[in-house]
Amino acid sequence: MGNKHVALTFDDGPDREVTPAVLNILSKHAVTGSFFLIGRNINSETEAIARDTFERGFEIENHSLNHYYMDKLSPREIRDEIEKNEELLYKITGRRSSFFRPPYLAVSEEMYENIDLCFIGGLHCEDWDERVTAEERADRIIGQAVDGAIILLHDMENNMATAEALDNIIPALKDKGFDFVTVNELFRIKGMEPEERAARHRVFDVVGN
Repeated sequence: MGNKHVALTFDDGPDREVTPAVLNILSKHAVTGSFFLIGRNINSETEAIARDTFERGFEIENHSLNHYYMDKLSPREIRDEIEKNEELLYKITGRRSSFFRPPYLAVSEEMYENIDLCFIGGLHCEDWDERVTAEERADRIIGQAVDGAIILLHDMENNMATAEALDNIIPALKDKGFDFVTVNELFRIKGMEPEERAARHRVFDVVGN
């Protein structure tokens, strides 16, 4: 592996069309990624897609059950959002999540105190906005990428432009000397433990800084 590493991450799946498209592009370029799933999006059709994601070697992590603004919730509601989603994810992966991405990247002290996972943010390109073209998404990510970066993208419904952008992002970052790893691998490479309390009381966009 080289000296520069980034983690591609994808929020708001699984989606029956966009998630398989993203998986196929990652496999085409022989790179890995981490998928932060919303529990309410796991149904009889998409559960098979989530299982395929995991069985193909990609990482699955927690993005809450309902994608609420969790900084507005009570401690009990916060725990329910995480724990009920964990139950769904565990049925698919047989493992517990290490990481949590807060919906809307909104956090609070109550969330830190009630969620026993490392919070993940990321460098993004506003790919939730359909007005941002695939070319613009690629250019923004390529321009921001640094060693240790967590790249935040979305495999949400009707977001095929991000799958298209990946076909440009991945070769360009490879040309710049980046290797692609999961979030767990990125923490290990940087010598950090997501279980440490200090790590669980901040939101990581870049690991190692």
